[in-house]
Amino acid sequence: MSTNKPTVFTGTGTALITPFKDGKVDYFALTSLIERQITAGVDAIIICGTTGESSTLQDDEHRCVIEHAVTVAAGRVPIVAGTGSNDTDYAVSLSKDACRSGADGLLVVTPYYNKTNDAGLVKHYYAIADASEKPVILYNVPSRTGMNISLKAYKALAEHPNIVATKEASGDISAIMHLMDVCGDSLRVYSGNDDQALPLIACGAIGVISTVSNVIPGEFSSLIRTALNGNFGAANLLRRKYAPLMDAMFTTVNPIPVKAACSSMGLCSPEIRLPLVAMEGEELEKLHKVMKDAHVL
Repeated sequence: MSTNKPTVFTGTGTALITPFKDGKVDYFALTSLIERQITAGVDAIIICGTTGESSTLQDDEHRCVIEHAVTVAAGRVPIVAGTGSNDTDYAVSLSKDACRSGADGLLVVTPYYNKTNDAGLVKHYYAIADASEKPVILYNVPSRTGMNISLKAYKALAEHPNIVATKEASGDISAIMHLMDVCGDSLRVYSGNDDQALPLIACGAIGVISTVSNVIPGEFSSLIRTALNGNFGAANLLRRKYAPLMDAMFTTVNPIPVKAACSSMGLCSPEIRLPLVAMEGEELEKLHKVMKDAHVL
């Protein structure tokens, strides 16, 4: 296996929300969100991912949001573009466009709905990685896609020189540890779940692709940086402090709570695209209480 692979980032990558206003992408708010993240010290920004409502972005919106993020970041932090699809040709096209736009890496979710077997999955990712000029980060989230990347598939994917890491959101810490044991530096691991970032870093993960860092970018970056520096006691104290807020981001389908939280902080409108609906009523009141307890509202 190849071990001389680039690392797109180490630490906290924020899976950024996409703000909308009157049915369109709010580029003014998007600029402010990106600047806030960079000022707070995050290590990367992931654009057009699940939290960014990529599945309801139109083709031109998807491409324009990536271009805008690259322009605003201006090389200050890596921009990782979500370019996954259940259609391999479409994923290849999105990936090529993201590379041309200047993205520093790609985040590519496993095929959903039609899914595939191990052989198809490897061919799917190889086609994307072959076409990409930038490093590819796999994204394993079986709760959304209906399929899991097996260890056998991971071993084959780790052989590709342009597939450098995976965002692991399977929730199976034992399986993720086994993956790290088998693939080592040939396939780096980012935690895809905020609440599992600390234990996974203790086992060798190099960071997290985070939802809660939309709300507390500086605080969560500090937690992850403290863990990466090996000070797990201090990192765990921070984890305990922000655990209720992390949990609150997933009381219903992501990104409903995080979009509501950011809106409540005055960072964007609460607008979210169907089939998702904005948080309101008792759910929103509970979220506000958690935010107030965490001193972010």
